[in-house]
Amino acid sequence: MIFSAFERMVAFRYLRARRKEGFVSVIAAFSFLGIVLGVATLIIVMAVMNGFRQELLSRVLGLNGHIGIYSIQGAVLSDYDELAEKARKLDGVKMVMPLIEGQVMVSSVRSAQGAIVRGIRPEDFMKRKILSENLIDGSPQAFFEPDTVFIGDRLAHKLGIYVGEEITLISPKGTVTAFGSVPRMRSYTVGGTFEVGMYEYDSAFIFMPMADAQKFFNMDETVTNLEVFLERHDLVPSVQKQISSQLGAGLRVYDWQRSNAAFFNAIQVERNVMFLILTLIILVASFNMISGLIMLVKDKGRDIAVLRTMGATRGMVMRIFFMSGASIGFFGTLFGVIFGLLFCDNIENIRRFLESLTGTDLFSAEIYFLSRLPAEVDPVEVVAVVIMALFLSFAATIYPSWRAARLDPVEALRYE
Repeated sequence: MIFSAFERMVAFRYLRARRKEGFVSVIAAFSFLGIVLGVATLIIVMAVMNGFRQELLSRVLGLNGHIGIYSIQGAVLSDYDELAEKARKLDGVKMVMPLIEGQVMVSSVRSAQGAIVRGIRPEDFMKRKILSENLIDGSPQAFFEPDTVFIGDRLAHKLGIYVGEEITLISPKGTVTAFGSVPRMRSYTVGGTFEVGMYEYDSAFIFMPMADAQKFFNMDETVTNLEVFLERHDLVPSVQKQISSQLGAGLRVYDWQRSNAAFFNAIQVERNVMFLILTLIILVASFNMISGLIMLVKDKGRDIAVLRTMGATRGMVMRIFFMSGASIGFFGTLFGVIFGLLFCDNIENIRRFLESLTGTDLFSAEIYFLSRLPAEVDPVEVVAVVIMALFLSFAATIYPSWRAARLDPVEALRYE
């Protein structure tokens, strides 16, 4: 649609209403602000949901393997080195790490609580960058020392301990004696604390060398499972089929999607629902635009009649009022995108400022699992929001513009 200079001049002049027509400008201003806030809010919420999912995914797959290999009978794996070597030769496999996992009660002189112990080889600990590069206190080399454990930073705060102090681990699977089952207990030195940024891991996980874990859980030369890390998470189905067909029977294979399916499905459902709900903001702004343009057409009835008698066609009148409404939608969408992107870029600083201003915790790690507010803007989603906002705002101008074009000059000037 091509607009002439005359049509542009008249359209923008109608948006700058005189004092007696100020109410029309107020409605136009509210429509503009509604589109700005709707577009910006939609971009911000979608970016936060994307960031939330991506952060959780990176931490889940950073601390856990893409695929876990267990014994089909729930027993331990005795030939784990041979199985790990076979798994490493499969296409798409990046690393394979044997693991010992068990639940314990951990206590200090100040407190006690339940935790999960994971025993891994020291060299495998160094390969897990999410652990070795996120130490709050202590050195990664301390993990090579016997009777040394690394615990989450939040767990350390709950227990009230620091690096160099001792904790006591109590296993629920005790040692059977003539006097009954006696809980297995042993003290370990805290060699370091880590913070991966996910509350579940930082508050309940303990890592220790595999040799110490085998002694503590009385597992001799066995492990509970193998963790398989892939080059890309979308390779899980193909690698899973290879493991099932080539590593033999007696094994059960779990992938990260099955282990966390309910959690990530809930995030996806919430993301879709939020998109639909926030789209209503833009829709309401579009309805405000319709009412504002209808009032503008009613107020400008005499002007339309004069333009028609001077030779303006119905198409010119329709384009004038279409441009008046479309300009509100266009500039509202433009400013909404700018505001939304700037907000996403500084969202963590804004959160901290609001927390310091209100004195409350707006993003509690105990509730949201993460210790910081993530935001990851997807350009495709931004383009989709822009197209949707422009479509709704442009569509809202069609009926009022059509009404203006159909106005009969004789009827409009009859009582003037």
